[in-house]
Amino acid sequence: MPGPLPLLMGVVNVTPDSFSDGGRWFDTDDGIAHGIALADAGAAILDIGGESTRPGAQRPEESEELRRTIPVIEALLEQPGMPPISIDTMRARVAAAAIEAGARVVNDVSGGLADPDMVRVLADAPDVDFVAMHWRGHSADMQRRAVYGDVVREVRAELDARVEQLVAAGIDPERIVLDPGLGFAKTAEHNWQLVGRLDELVGRGYRVLIGASRKAFLGRLEAGADGTPAPPQAREAATAAITLLCAQAGVWCVRVHEIEPSRSALRVVGAVAAHAPDAGPGDRR
Repeated sequence: MPGPLPLLMGVVNVTPDSFSDGGRWFDTDDGIAHGIALADAGAAILDIGGESTRPGAQRPEESEELRRTIPVIEALLEQPGMPPISIDTMRARVAAAAIEAGARVVNDVSGGLADPDMVRVLADAPDVDFVAMHWRGHSADMQRRAVYGDVVREVRAELDARVEQLVAAGIDPERIVLDPGLGFAKTAEHNWQLVGRLDELVGRGYRVLIGASRKAFLGRLEAGADGTPAPPQAREAATAAITLLCAQAGVWCVRVHEIEPSRSALRVVGAVAAHAPDAGPGDRR
């Protein structure tokens, strides 16, 4: 094992059009209850999102995104023993409102590119971490931009350039988390290459978050005999396998819709590490 096991970030989609749950947690009370359930299951962070970013999704109005997310954040933080809250948003005003409500992570799939005010909000919030994802455009047309020579090298270079801009704008590098953006302007082949070369993304001075949970490339992997992709809820075993690979690569956090399958995968990794013989002097490199 290269280091501590990854944290698990539990997803709370308070949207009517999420690919993963079809609006199951859209109602405020249902979203709150789901957040509590994820925390009880062992989520180390809860990620509250009011905008679906699936391919082709249309954006809600800012006022609607605020209406969906802030009451859920406030209610969750009133509960005893809640883990830190993350706001999944590309809008600076939503991020600022969530921080005011108590969020301690901003998870921006655009890396601060969609809203020019986002970086200022983060620069003014020195105790808030920022997850900057690799991004090439909004959901409505991002897949047209899934063109790469070497996807890992190009994603890494584009994230490096973004980090330079964030640091220059006053964001402490210690607060920056990088996400290669599986499924965002990526084909299934691109996703698999990124997963297979996680070691090239980890260990470069920044924490790494991976969000593969229930995504379409896992559905195609689990397709039936007729080629029909497995539905999102049937992709948990594949999601847990990704979590195991992330643990082996030293990923900091894995974003998942269900906690227990990935917790089981991490227990396996932890048990193997705990029972591995100590390396002798001649084995150390």
